[in-house]
Amino acid sequence: MGHYIYVDTSFGKQGEKAVLLSSDLQAEEWSCLRLVYQITTSSESLSDPSQLNLYMRFEDESFDRLLWSAKEPSDSWLIASLDLQNSSKKFKILIEGVLGQGNTASIALFEIKMTTGYCIECDFEENHLCGFVNRWNPNVNWFVGGGSIRNVHSILPQDHTFKSELGHYMYVDSVYVKHFQEVAQLISPLTTAPMAGCLSFYYQIQQGNDNVFSLYTRDVAGLYEEIWKADRPGNAAWNLAEVEFNAPYPMEVIFEVAFNGPKGGYVALDDISFSPVHCQNQTELLFSAVEASCNFEQDLCNFYQDKEGPGWTRVKVKPNMYRAGDHTTGLGYYLLANTKFTSQPGYIGRLYGPSLPGNLQYCLRFHYAIYGFLKMSDTLAVYIFEENHVVQEKIWSVLESPRGVWMQAEITFKKPMPTKVVFMSLCKSFWDCGLVALDDITIQLGSCSSSEKLPPPPGECTFEQDECTFTQEKRNRSSWHRRRGETPTSYTGPKGDHTTGVGYYMYIEASHMVYGQKARLLSRPLRGVSGKHCLTFFYHMYGGGTGLLSVYLKKEEDSEESLLWRRRGEQSISWLRALIEYSCERQHRIIFEAIRGVSIRSDIAIDDVKFQAGPCGGNIYPNYISLIENGLCDTVSNYKNTN
Repeated sequence: MGHYIYVDTSFGKQGEKAVLLSSDLQAEEWSCLRLVYQITTSSESLSDPSQLNLYMRFEDESFDRLLWSAKEPSDSWLIASLDLQNSSKKFKILIEGVLGQGNTASIALFEIKMTTGYCIECDFEENHLCGFVNRWNPNVNWFVGGGSIRNVHSILPQDHTFKSELGHYMYVDSVYVKHFQEVAQLISPLTTAPMAGCLSFYYQIQQGNDNVFSLYTRDVAGLYEEIWKADRPGNAAWNLAEVEFNAPYPMEVIFEVAFNGPKGGYVALDDISFSPVHCQNQTELLFSAVEASCNFEQDLCNFYQDKEGPGWTRVKVKPNMYRAGDHTTGLGYYLLANTKFTSQPGYIGRLYGPSLPGNLQYCLRFHYAIYGFLKMSDTLAVYIFEENHVVQEKIWSVLESPRGVWMQAEITFKKPMPTKVVFMSLCKSFWDCGLVALDDITIQLGSCSSSEKLPPPPGECTFEQDECTFTQEKRNRSSWHRRRGETPTSYTGPKGDHTTGVGYYMYIEASHMVYGQKARLLSRPLRGVSGKHCLTFFYHMYGGGTGLLSVYLKKEEDSEESLLWRRRGEQSISWLRALIEYSCERQHRIIFEAIRGVSIRSDIAIDDVKFQAGPCGGNIYPNYISLIENGLCDTVSNYKNTN
């Protein structure tokens, strides 16, 4: 008899948590963590089921990283497989059970196991089959073969792993096929970390039979792509297949056999393995997200433009009350197409991106802002230029947009041949031209919707869904509010959020407050760790009566708070970036405090808060950083103003 551990409503109430914490672990090689679990609930409590969460806790990070979460009830044990990328950093695994509604809610764990290798690999010798599952079909299914199992309908081979009758493999047989094109699918665990290389496996197909054996990938949006098909029956022994496999975002691998009738024979499968290097004879052009992206702070990166016409100009605008700065920091560079200076209406120089390998799915994101123009449509358009064709295909264009607001656009595309992304701005008549600004272009592999299915990054909050883990000392008309679009009072507050231009941010509504009144937004308790941390956020302080925005650090069990950063009075019509570097070895909270100024034109907003382990690297403006280096959470604030 085996044992398991569990938590149910006899131990706690709805919403209460039970936590398991591992000892220190290290994954110097790529590893797979497997969890056998079961969540049960009563039928009346499906609206608020129990939840099982698994986190990684790195020794130098104050936030736990959510790797996986489940809340689907089941009447049997389920298996979760999670890839852990190799790292020299020590970590702990934290398993959290949150009890749901109902008297019979329970969460149980039967096995937790971490092994070296990839979760997608399997020799089918263990009962859990490495988390591979058969998609049930009334007539054809994948079964475990070998060992003590015998099948009277076909002469099945020995396994490949041990090359004996006692070893195991997976097989599918056509004997019960009743319809044309019946399909059996064996589905791998979902990949949980980016991986690219060579996927190999051994297979055997009964010669001369009418079946099709294929390999597909399927992403979280349900998009299938065939990556291999058996082109010949092969010999009677095991055949090796090697397939180039690229999973930059979560996806499953599906081994599919389609039978055309009951005489389709069988297909057997064994020893699936993965290597992070290309298969033999593969010289595929590699894609680099870094090389395909640009924030224009230093130069045009790998982008270039036509030599004809004025084209796009890299500019830096000192933010003021009338002109927004760039999107990256509020003080940096962006590209500007000034169509007022074109020699002929209807044309402006094109901006070309770097070459992108064909037959991959891409997500293009960028920010744009439009000024002037009576008619907005087609003032900015994005084209795909296939390098072996002269033809350009338009994949996106502006329809309508608020003027002077940085808006985010995202486009998913895929082409069989190598392509380039082309940005083009135009004016349709001499009397209707304006300015088009472009910034923060990123190109990543996968669908733009794939990131929505992933757990949120630890320590990041865009306020798009809710207030994340932030809390308030009190909630009333004079506290922090979550909002989208413009604030109610004119000549103060942002026109839109920083994340997308149409999303949410947090702000104080000065017309609901009196002069000197405070609103405080508190982070969840952060674990104290050694080493430096970097807090990044964007703030908006526009309005003639703007008051004070401060960031404090409050240590556990201390009544005093340490000032990390402060801005007073009107700063800009733009969102500005703040970077704060600090260190604290005790549990603590970060507090955002806004104080209302002398008039109702005193709205203050924040957005895109991000905590990161390590010092604030990269492009740091001297007036944007506060260093806390003297002892334990002592502050040395650097308030140089370079404006």
